[in-house]
Amino acid sequence: MPGPFPAEGTRERVLQLVLTRGPVSAAEIGRELELTAAAVRRHLDALETEGLVEVKLVKPSRGAGRPSRRYVVTERAQTRLADAHLAVATDALARLAELGGEEELRAVARRSFADVEERFLAAVGDRDPDLGERTEILTRVLDGLGYASSLRHVGEGMAPTLRAAQVCQGHCPLQGLPTRFPEFCDEETALFARLLDVDVRRLSTLATGGHVCTTHVPTGRHLTAPAHD
Repeated sequence: MPGPFPAEGTRERVLQLVLTRGPVSAAEIGRELELTAAAVRRHLDALETEGLVEVKLVKPSRGAGRPSRRYVVTERAQTRLADAHLAVATDALARLAELGGEEELRAVARRSFADVEERFLAAVGDRDPDLGERTEILTRVLDGLGYASSLRHVGEGMAPTLRAAQVCQGHCPLQGLPTRFPEFCDEETALFARLLDVDVRRLSTLATGGHVCTTHVPTGRHLTAPAHD
C-alpha cells in the first residue's frame, strides 16, 4: 500500500531515488517506496513536466527485445538538489560555529580538503620536485577533483626570480559554503602554501564574486639571481 507521505514529500523521495538509483524503472521505484503503479506514474509525469527527470531507453542485457523505460535526473534536478543540500550544510555549519567557535569551523574546513592533500602527496611520492613541478602537480590534482583548474605562467621576459604561476580554479565543489564561511578559502590557501612550501597569495575567489579562484605562486623565488660584477 502507499506509504504515509504527503504528495510533495513523496515526490521528493521519488526524485531522490531516481538520483541515487538511476537509470531506474517505475516498477523499481514502486517497490522501494511502496507506491502503486498509478502513483509512481503520476509523480514521474509531474517530475518530467518540471524538467527534473527524463526517460532513458535501456536495451535488454541479453537477447532481443524492446528497450525498457528507465528514468534519470536532468541537470536541472542536480542543481536543485545541490542547492537543497547546500542549505542543510550551511545551517549545520552555522550551528557548529555557534556551539564550538571558529576553531571547530576551521577544523571542518581543513578536513574538507583532505583529499587534495592525500592525492598531492601520493603524486609526489618519495621525490623532491622543485616548486614549478609541485605547482603543476597541485593543479592536476585539483582538476581531477572537479575544481576545473588550470595553470597560467606570468612574468615571462622578466628576471627569473620574478616569474610566477597562477593556479586558477573555475569551479568550487563546495558550492556556496565559502561565501558564507570564508574560513574555507583561508584553509585552502594555507594548504596550498604548506604543500608548495612557499607563501602564496589569493588574487580572487569565486566566493567574493570573482570569475575564478586565482592563487599566485612565486615560482621564481627558488631560483638564484645571477651574480653581478
